Amino acid sequence: MRLVKDIPHEKYKIQIFNYNSKYIVKIELDQFEQSYKIGESDVAGLDEVENMITKSLLSNVLKRFIDMKTDWYEAFKMKNTNENEL
Repeated sequence: MRLVKDIPHEKYKIQIFNYNSKYIVKIELDQFEQSYKIGESDVAGLDEVENMITKSLLSNVLKRFIDMKTDWYEAFKMKNTNENEL
């Protein structure tokens, strides 16, 4: 996986990678991360991928990070109980 773009942001670590004919947008906050994959043939290039990272997308990303954090802390609280069986 090759890093092709590091996008500065005050809250998130945002990176775009290239791997197996796909762009991978990785967004990190604390110990959590979200990844989005898009085929190279589905976009006109790196600039188009970068333009897809909008305020609206990042707002939704934040909501998912909050849900992820809530889910993880709930699982962490339950780690020593029998309720964690699949």
